[in-house]
Amino acid sequence: MRIVDLSRELYHRTPAHPSHPPVVMTVWNDHDEIKEAGGVKFSSKAMSVAMSDHAGTHIDAPCHFNPAPDAASIDQMPLENFYTEGLCLDLSAAPLRHEITVAEMEAALKASGEEIKPRDTVLLHMGVNARLWGTPGYLHDFPGLHVDAVHWLADKGILQFGVEAISPAPEGAPNFKAHMACGERGILYRMPLEPGGAGRRRALPLRRISAEAEGRHRQPDPRRRDIRGIAADGQPERRPADLAARDQS
Repeated sequence: MRIVDLSRELYHRTPAHPSHPPVVMTVWNDHDEIKEAGGVKFSSKAMSVAMSDHAGTHIDAPCHFNPAPDAASIDQMPLENFYTEGLCLDLSAAPLRHEITVAEMEAALKASGEEIKPRDTVLLHMGVNARLWGTPGYLHDFPGLHVDAVHWLADKGILQFGVEAISPAPEGAPNFKAHMACGERGILYRMPLEPGGAGRRRALPLRRISAEAEGRHRQPDPRRRDIRGIAADGQPERRPADLAARDQS
């Protein structure tokens, strides 16, 4: 079995959405510092990471743009929703800043020879990385879904979809309409991703507890991270090895 990592690398100043804080990675301590405990000398290395919960590849939950009290945060969603079958639709011919229509989605699905089944994950290859990565346009010029296309996906009963860009729809009003539609319909979306084909999708998020669960004023997590190799409670069986693992045979 071949496992492919579709997530973005995280590094100091990874390109992030303009409305969110930057990724800041620094050395907390390293092997230049010799420590001593109980007469034993040793050194260790650790990094400090500060970032938005929307930095790098991430998942937005319904409560991100849905203010309803019952809109789910990621910690309230079943983990089985993050381990699904799925497919990838080729929409790489979409013009920059274009809102992809239902007709274009239907044509891409027909060309794929696949079918969208309930509880699937649908990845959308829009050619964003090939055309925009490493340029200022990466933050502004990406194509994305028309709000009707979001509802088309939701009508098919999918659990989530994924895009290469930093947002699911083009910048401005289309983006906010798409975000709100996802919140209303209760579907998740992952971004930004590397393009990928059909197969099983695994994107287990970090285990976090919302403020509400701790008895404080509700500040639900908009989503949990799907960063490889980090577990909130340190238990290996819960590591989000997801889309996340390196290519292996």
